[in-house]
Amino acid sequence: MTLHRLVLLRHAKAEPGGVVPDHERPLTLLGRRQATAVGTALAAAGLAPERVLCSSSVRTRQTWELTRTALAAAGSPEAAVAVSDDLYDASTGDLVALVQGVPDDVATVLVVGHEPTMSHAAAVLAGPGSDEAVVVRVHLGVPTASWSVLELDGPWSGTAPGALRLVHVERTP
Repeated sequence: MTLHRLVLLRHAKAEPGGVVPDHERPLTLLGRRQATAVGTALAAAGLAPERVLCSSSVRTRQTWELTRTALAAAGSPEAAVAVSDDLYDASTGDLVALVQGVPDDVATVLVVGHEPTMSHAAAVLAGPGSDEAVVVRVHLGVPTASWSVLELDGPWSGTAPGALRLVHVERTP
């Protein structure tokens, strides 16, 4: 049976809303540092993605680009990227549907999205074998540049509520 890993990343710190439309909000200087640190941490953890599903917002695309650059600097291969408007206002069901469509030869998928979807999806997908402390943490929500790791034994089409193991959550300072 193939082990698949799903990494759910909330975008890094963005400029406050109000001045520009929400979809167009860029990262702050702190957010740029966070996104670079995420890439370094993912590479160190052996979680370089082969496929990336990224929201179409400016802040998520910038988060991925800086994360990608740090992954590349660490020697990780380039990932296939799909930028999707569907992830901007995604429900957990929308996210699940996108993940279910990933080819089974892809071992690690990174989703770059928004709250509350990232923490809610991690909590809903967590099933037997999940780390209880991590489940409690994602139920509270996750701050910017945080990422959760879920494991799935079997095909991506098996992604469903309670079908994965939530094994890790990390906050990038």
